[in-house]
Amino acid sequence: MRSSIAQTRICATIKTPLPCFQQNRSIGAAPLPRVGHTARPLVAPTASPLKVIAQAASTPAPPSTSTGIKWGADLKKLSTCILIGTAIWFIPPPAGVAQNAWHLLAIFIGTIAGIITTPLPLGAVAMMGLMTCMMTKTLTFAAAFSAFASEIPWLIAIAFWLSGGFIRSGLGSRIAYSIVSLFGKTTLGLTYSLVFAEALLAPAIPSVAARAGGLFLPLAKALCLACGSDPENGTEKKMGAYLMMTCFLTTTISSSMFITAMAANPLAVNLAAEALGTTISWGTWALSGLVPGLVCLFVTPALLYVLYPPEVKDTPDAPAKAKEELAKLGPMSTDEKITAVALGGTVLLWIFGAGFGISAVAAALTGLSILLVTGVVSWKQCLSDNQAWDTLTWFAALIAMASYLNKFGFIGWLSSQVVSVVGGMGLSWQAAFALITTIYFYSHYLFASGAAHIGAMYTAFLSVAIACGTPGLLAALALGQLSNVMGCLTTYGIGSAPPYYGANYVPQSKWYQFGFIFSVLYLAVWVFVGGAWWKVLGLW
Repeated sequence: MRSSIAQTRICATIKTPLPCFQQNRSIGAAPLPRVGHTARPLVAPTASPLKVIAQAASTPAPPSTSTGIKWGADLKKLSTCILIGTAIWFIPPPAGVAQNAWHLLAIFIGTIAGIITTPLPLGAVAMMGLMTCMMTKTLTFAAAFSAFASEIPWLIAIAFWLSGGFIRSGLGSRIAYSIVSLFGKTTLGLTYSLVFAEALLAPAIPSVAARAGGLFLPLAKALCLACGSDPENGTEKKMGAYLMMTCFLTTTISSSMFITAMAANPLAVNLAAEALGTTISWGTWALSGLVPGLVCLFVTPALLYVLYPPEVKDTPDAPAKAKEELAKLGPMSTDEKITAVALGGTVLLWIFGAGFGISAVAAALTGLSILLVTGVVSWKQCLSDNQAWDTLTWFAALIAMASYLNKFGFIGWLSSQVVSVVGGMGLSWQAAFALITTIYFYSHYLFASGAAHIGAMYTAFLSVAIACGTPGLLAALALGQLSNVMGCLTTYGIGSAPPYYGANYVPQSKWYQFGFIFSVLYLAVWVFVGGAWWKVLGLW
């Protein structure tokens, strides 16, 4: 399911893997005839046509090899998902929840179960979810496919196509070898170099999907392929699985540290201003997130190195070999120069384009158009990129269903229930706020974007936190920053998840396992380390 035509083509452009990672490969070829053996013709040259016909008529027909339906789905897993959704469908909705909202919740949870268990490819699961929405008249066609007009799914798909040009042109190999030559003595060193490079660019590029899919995923993939770690060859555990999981997890941290590092952060600032009467400045947000963010950026690669270790850890000869490969590459080719200009222009538009009304998707399409016109990337290659289209499909479907859960009133009802229960427990403001943030954080399993979660629940949870005695600015900052961090939970909860997951290096079970483990770590860091830091800053 998780194979990719585009990835196969990309792999062909990468130079020979570094010797410390290289494995023996053989190219299959048709077997030659054995010496002295003559292949028997289907029909003897001297046989008459009538004799041949007679022989054919007297030969008994071979037994039928038909075995019935060749199922394309894992029926056991599919039946489980359907059973989960059906059971929720027929439970009477709680008071205050509309029938259509409850039915959509049943379909949404059944679809999420399918996304997790994968009885079919993810895009097919999502299409079945939308089919169920329309067949049951829970959603109209326009509502079910509304998110296909959303920016984020298309930005992710375009980022996949841009990454293809980045690697096919050879620019990815050149940059990858350059990084290996500087930091390549250990896999851990390579990983830290990518993590902090992404964090440094985060405040300048306000789209985490653009940073991940358009810039750092192509670079990470080029590094993995250059070092002989390729899921197509079963070598993803050499380095790529660890590197991809680490890079994804840390994008949720870098996005939380700056208002301009994630598109939904300004929404949290605006909602906080309405609740508090004061606006959170860029500097206040950055200063409050600095210490917990840096702690997580330093801890994540080291801890995952223990929990999910790469097979190859020390590569002392890699820097020297990388320099040799760079020398073999010679000066930059025309395609490399074109790709550098296209991607450089795209990044500049991501940074400064908002001031001129240029969206992130328009910027990405500008870069892609340059690659298409100059022939660095062909439209046929874009069409054959299964990962891009599959990701676009399932991510857009989940966004649509999650959006209408909010529009139908279910998310508002859930928020009011939490507010009522927590507010009536008589807890100290510290305990109440810890409970509020935990519920807010893990409710993200129901959301396919940070913006949707903030828009639906941020104000309600901020209000109950303040009512329980939590200092307003502290609550606003913590909930706003954690609205990014909670994206670590799933393959769909933040814009950087689909690109990194779609690279096929990390199995879904591992993705959810480490997502939950690090969610506990991140919450603890924000509560205890962040709480102490905010005390120093005078926020409480």
